[in-house]
Amino acid sequence: MKHAYIPRTTTYNLNPGEELNDLRMSDEVRPLYEHVKKFIRETVDPMSVEFMRLGEGKKDRWSFTPEQFAVLQKAKDKAKEEGLWNFFLPDAETGEGLKNLDYAYIAVELAKNPLASETMNCSAPDTGNMEVLERVGTKEQKEKWLKPLLAGEIRSAYAMTEPNVASSDAKNISTTAKLVGDEWVINGEKYYISGAGDPRCKIMIVMVKTNPDAPPSKQQSQILVPIDTPGVEILGPMHVFGHDHAPRGHMHLRFNNCRVPKENILLGEGRGFEISQVRLGPGRIHHCMRTIGKAEKALDLMVSRGLTREAFGKKIAHLGGNLQIIAQARCEIEAMRLMVLKAAKAMDVLGNKEARIWVSMVKAMVPERTCKIIDQAIQMHGATGISQWSPLGEMYQDVRHLRFADGPDEVHWMVVGRHELSMP
Repeated sequence: MKHAYIPRTTTYNLNPGEELNDLRMSDEVRPLYEHVKKFIRETVDPMSVEFMRLGEGKKDRWSFTPEQFAVLQKAKDKAKEEGLWNFFLPDAETGEGLKNLDYAYIAVELAKNPLASETMNCSAPDTGNMEVLERVGTKEQKEKWLKPLLAGEIRSAYAMTEPNVASSDAKNISTTAKLVGDEWVINGEKYYISGAGDPRCKIMIVMVKTNPDAPPSKQQSQILVPIDTPGVEILGPMHVFGHDHAPRGHMHLRFNNCRVPKENILLGEGRGFEISQVRLGPGRIHHCMRTIGKAEKALDLMVSRGLTREAFGKKIAHLGGNLQIIAQARCEIEAMRLMVLKAAKAMDVLGNKEARIWVSMVKAMVPERTCKIIDQAIQMHGATGISQWSPLGEMYQDVRHLRFADGPDEVHWMVVGRHELSMP
């Protein structure tokens, strides 16, 4: 019995006339892009060396020295003076108003130095938190929290993940917030709350369950919780491959009858998932482009090592299959770059909701492939690749954890697969 072939009409067709396939950076943003690269090279790179040196030997690992703050602030002041400030915020009067596509190009450059994003006030999770506050915050919430965040005066955290449930499905979130009089009373436990150990972290956006009797997608809300609120207990840092990432850390928190004013709720009760769509699309694009920057750096280190070390009478780059590994890494990077640029363009053209399939594609693909490239670079460096003499070990840890952050790989593959099955 023959089965009829039914052709499918998909949104992925390559049509040279479609706006979705025009991945060029805007002409007006090119000077900013070149300015960012120059600033990183001339200001951030030398400042970073001094910043690390000034932190050596400090007694409290969960702090920065006054000298570190001073050298960082000097670089931040210079970035602000030169207009390299808050340009992550798309289409907002408070930022440069970059399109997601334009920012994607810049994010690759920011990834090449760990302090570049912070120097220009474009660090996660502050970027997502600022975007949420700018989009849905009340006038009072913006004045109290968005204003100092945009000024780079404080840092923030986003508290969603929980240790006792499979929180990759956000409907499982079990931390509760009950309205008692004029206050929300919060109880529950969170972990891997990035940045909550930073002494500059002053505010958290916390995902909570406010109405267990509502439809599943309307049970969750997001509430602003100052980190020094009574009842917020920092139990300690979670380790990533044995490292606590002090002084910023990924903290384990407990909320013990923590009380905040009812006005601290964002957008309204039951709108937690709606808020998540505001932050996750752009945030995932930023993560992916910064990750590609790390892949570029890993390839640079791989090539440098391969051409400067010899074994068995040959340059390492020409031993075994290393030449092909290098070539394939370049192909993978360029493929990832085009995919992420298209996802960014889809957000600009279609909006966050309609572009979610593209965002899920790159969120699953990019960290996985970049992990492989960094691992190959480590292998080409031998034992040095996993030592403190090389940045590769830390780069691998950072990228490997992204395969959980903002949703694990499996969730994003599921989103893409379901979309394929549902298409005509």
